[in-house]
This record gives sequence, structure tokens and C-alpha cells, in this order.
Amino acid sequence: MTTTSKRVLFLCTGNSARSQMAEAFLNLYAGKRYEAHSAGLEPKGINPYTIQVMLEKNIDLSEKRSKPIKEYLGRSYIHTLITVCDYAEENCPRIWPGITERLHWSFEDPAAFTGSHEETLEKFREIRNQIEQKITSWLNSQPDN
Repeated sequence: MTTTSKRVLFLCTGNSARSQMAEAFLNLYAGKRYEAHSAGLEPKGINPYTIQVMLEKNIDLSEKRSKPIKEYLGRSYIHTLITVCDYAEENCPRIWPGITERLHWSFEDPAAFTGSHEETLEKFREIRNQIEQKITSWLNSQPDN
């Protein structure tokens, strides 16, 4: 990434699904405009379903890890903070030096879904597709850097 990239941090509870997907899609589609990262308030490890459904989009998250918010809070300049779950929005620190934009995109937690293997995969795909659409829509609404 270039030094002119705006840094975006996606935050959710566990950094196991939604924020990981959002980070991957923004890094895929943004080019040099944005540098995406993700973290969780209570990191849990990446959900295996997340890895599986992202591989369907040719994005390999198998080497990624769940990161705690403390890796970024006060240690790394973040231009935009985007919470992707209601828990993170409610519990994220309100004071964060350097943030110029804070957004909330509420996505259902696919890890909380109860069903068969195939039904759970379908739920993860549904949320993945919603996140991908939101990322592309948001990028299209942003002025060029």
C-alpha cells in the first residue's frame, strides 16, 4: 500500500467472520485508495466457514488471524473506523485519536446461526455477499483520492 492510502479498520466482536470479510473485500477492490485492517473486541479465531466461503471468491484467509483492538488503538493511525456489528458499535471506545470518520454497518452474525452444515454455509454466503455489496457500493460513493 502507498503512504497516501487511507487506513480503514473494520471492527466486530470476534474478528472471526464479518470484519475479516470486509477487510479482504476492501483490500481486493480498493486498489491503492484504502488499506484495510480488521480487529475484534474479543478475538475468537477465524471461523472455518469464513475461510471456506471466501475461498469460493478466490480469497484465501487461511493464514490470517483474529486481532484484538488493542493492536490498533493508539498505536496505528486509522482514518475510518467501521463497526460491522451492533455489539462493537455499542462497546467500541468513543475516543480514538486520529479517526476522521466513523461508520456503522450492521450485519447479522453468521456464526450465531444454527442449522445443518449446508444451511450454515448458505448463511455465511449470504452475509459474505451482503458485505461485498456494501464494500463496492461504499467505494463507488467515495471521491477519488
